[in-house]
Amino acid sequence: MEVNLLLDAIHQRYGYDFRNYARASMERRIRQLCSRIGCQHLSEMIPQLLHDDSFLEKMIREFSITVTDMYRDPFVYRCLRQQVVPRLKTYPFIKIWLAGCATGEEVYSLAILLHEEGLYERSIIYATDFNDIALEQAKEGIYQLDRMKTFSDNYKQAGGRASLSDYYQLSGKGCVIKADLKKNITFANHNLVTDSVFGEMQLIACRNVLIYFDKTLQARVLQLFRDSLAFDGFLCLGSKESLRFSLLENDMKVVDAKAKVYQKKVP
Repeated sequence: MEVNLLLDAIHQRYGYDFRNYARASMERRIRQLCSRIGCQHLSEMIPQLLHDDSFLEKMIREFSITVTDMYRDPFVYRCLRQQVVPRLKTYPFIKIWLAGCATGEEVYSLAILLHEEGLYERSIIYATDFNDIALEQAKEGIYQLDRMKTFSDNYKQAGGRASLSDYYQLSGKGCVIKADLKKNITFANHNLVTDSVFGEMQLIACRNVLIYFDKTLQARVLQLFRDSLAFDGFLCLGSKESLRFSLLENDMKVVDAKAKVYQKKVP
């Protein structure tokens, strides 16, 4: 009951709708925040939420999953390179939407892949998230040096054609993605729960986001993706996600079952 009241308060006060997120995961995160700020009952957070805008930022940080890596699941990027890129090369201009971009690691992974395939100059990547703090980190494109070995290993396994170090430079803050890889990326706030179609895309990637939604919200977001895809456009989901038993199953054909890459059918 307290969880429902809290989520209703967020929705009514700020317009963010977390009511159809997977309930067990949502309750766990709310209770973690409650304990960390010293509240005994979840309902004690409602007055803070209603009267202190900065408290919403704490909640969004708690609800937003920002743990990711460059070239996470390298086999997915091999699939994109081998089975999606040849089709993308037939377009004069390519629009890509990376939904739930978090702190940007997967955005730059895709930008590097496009660069190596000679497609970056005629591509635009729309990288979206509802977490403004994560979006700012993504725009900066600064990552800790101790993460680069994992990133580089992933890059090589994904079929990278150079050295990952060619695409960043060292600074006092860490490893900074080079400006040339940022110029065709548009970062924007977009909420999959409440916002509408995001244009007509040749590729949409949204990996490991749907697992945090309940079935109703998953169906809503998948329909949003379908309506945002050009015919013959591609959709890439996360390793634990699938179109099986969804309303989109008959509208999409499987390109790679393991990589969870699908293509929209022509009617």
